[in-house]
Amino acid sequence: MQTPSEAAARRHFRSKADSLRPTYGFEDVSLAPGTETVEPNDVSLEQVFAGIPLRIPVLAAAMDAVVDPRSAGVLAGLGGLAFLNLEGVQARYEDPAPILGRIASAPDAEVQAVLAEAYAPPIREELIARRIAEIHAAGSRAAVAATPGAARRFGPLCAEHGADLFLVQSQVSSARHLASAYEPLGLAEFTRLMPIPVAVGNTTHAEAAFALMEQGAAAVFVGVGPGAACTTREVLGIGVPQVTAVSDVAAARDAFFAETGRRIPVVADGGMRKGGDIAKAIAAGADAVMLGSPLARAGDAPGRGTNWGMAAPSPVLPRGRRIRVGTLGTMERILFGPSRVTDGTENLVGALRQSMAALGARSIREMQQVEIVYAPAIATEGKSWQRGT
Repeated sequence: MQTPSEAAARRHFRSKADSLRPTYGFEDVSLAPGTETVEPNDVSLEQVFAGIPLRIPVLAAAMDAVVDPRSAGVLAGLGGLAFLNLEGVQARYEDPAPILGRIASAPDAEVQAVLAEAYAPPIREELIARRIAEIHAAGSRAAVAATPGAARRFGPLCAEHGADLFLVQSQVSSARHLASAYEPLGLAEFTRLMPIPVAVGNTTHAEAAFALMEQGAAAVFVGVGPGAACTTREVLGIGVPQVTAVSDVAAARDAFFAETGRRIPVVADGGMRKGGDIAKAIAAGADAVMLGSPLARAGDAPGRGTNWGMAAPSPVLPRGRRIRVGTLGTMERILFGPSRVTDGTENLVGALRQSMAALGARSIREMQQVEIVYAPAIATEGKSWQRGT
């Protein structure tokens, strides 16, 4: 029988804290210039995203304060693509304007009740068909989004009425969802039966992303809780900072391409407010970025200077809040300038183009190869006068 001292000598404690993985957000890193620079006018931002040509790598989030048929047409004219929320007010009301006004003007103490009431009426299939037609009439391809539970019902309907791209979007997407009370959406079967491309989100995990690609995802969206109007990280305690999450999923994309010859776009969804954030997202491996609150600030957006998370209307466990983002001007000004501010929140595309030029990147693919360095002091180094200290 071993003595207490002998047992203590052999005892080994394994703590999770001893093996915590370092992860990085946009404020933790910087992009390192290399040996070449190029002219900004020689930078190309074009790509084909899930079969849809884009002139800029900007997608508008499927949020009711950001996207309606009109704003979808505006963004398409600027070279991007907007996603319409199939479970939002556009699919519940003939004229969503009054309800959007109520949400925007509600006092903070009452807005949660207003949101829950606004999303109580049923989704109407004839309105979905109408919105798809209105988006096309506005000059845009029709990209639509729904949660997995609604995708089974509305996917075929949207394809039948001419939608160009369907996004199955949930808080956390996985290739294997287990449920005892209902039959989960079978992604592989869904993508096989849908006659249009099916994108999937959201994830932060390389192996999960690879499995989604194997099951037919036409694009994979990355981000759990980074959005300005989202409270998932607070309410549920889950999420991975975006630079790490995007980089991990991009590694899965590259591995999938090496094995199959098929390159699946990766989208950084949320957490970006400034041009520098977008540049870092692309450098981390994103092929495009999805923006919510930055575009909600446009006068072209339906939110009237506010935005709210897609899970904010939940009457049981809201995971978003309405925020006041203000109105800066047109969507064109926000994306292409001229900027009236010095903080990088206007002329987002111009900032991305200038960053790529300074880093010698002539394309999105080349931008994905630039060096990223850990630099938590990058925003404050030498800036004491700007901070007034």
